[in-house]
Amino acid sequence: MTRSRNRNPILVAIDTADLDRARSLARALAGAVGGIKLGLEFFNAHGPDGVRAVAGDRGDLFLDLKYHDIPNTVAGAVRAAIALRPMILNVHASGGAAMMRAAREAAISEAVRLGIPGPKLIAVTVLTSMDGSDVAAVGQIGPVAEQVVRLARLTRDCGLDGVVCSPREIAAIRAACGPDFTLVVPGIRPAGAETGDQKRVMTPREAMAAGADFLVIGRPIAGAADPVAAAGAILAEIDGA
Repeated sequence: MTRSRNRNPILVAIDTADLDRARSLARALAGAVGGIKLGLEFFNAHGPDGVRAVAGDRGDLFLDLKYHDIPNTVAGAVRAAIALRPMILNVHASGGAAMMRAAREAAISEAVRLGIPGPKLIAVTVLTSMDGSDVAAVGQIGPVAEQVVRLARLTRDCGLDGVVCSPREIAAIRAACGPDFTLVVPGIRPAGAETGDQKRVMTPREAMAAGADFLVIGRPIAGAADPVAAAGAILAEIDGA
């Protein structure tokens, strides 16, 4: 299976605290990728105003802040984030059912209040930097794949739209949660690229064939000498060109 011809699945991770660099990358890659991801490093440096400066009203922002706190606090954080008009927003599934339900209710009610489309609200299962020994060290149960599926089912049951997962768990989550559950997949490395701090990785073509909806790709694009060409090469790899 290759990508849908009418949708670009790449979300480029702009992981930098440099506002000018982030703005330049976002501008250059408009049309070459399906969206941009801004996360904690950028947000802690520049806050909501920085997000607006980079993402503007382009409508393709994955705001990757991974909320994980008591339900009331997460609900408040989600309400505040909705004004930034993210396409995708995330929480940690390990925050539990009450937290995820509070996040969902806050996202829906605030989007209605503002009269804007709400985001896809998704949950992080197990970070792609973690393997089986890391999961055991923090007291989670079972092999990584089992924990990921357990958290994905919980996320679905709480009414969220999907999860962040490693490419290695795509097939298992699809089997457990169905074809309409959105899978946003980091840990993507083009053939021959270094894995860096990711432990559960796959190539773009493999991940799309397994059933990913979106691929989060950072350094192979953002760190390339020509980011637009790098994004194009990855799309070609997905399509088998």
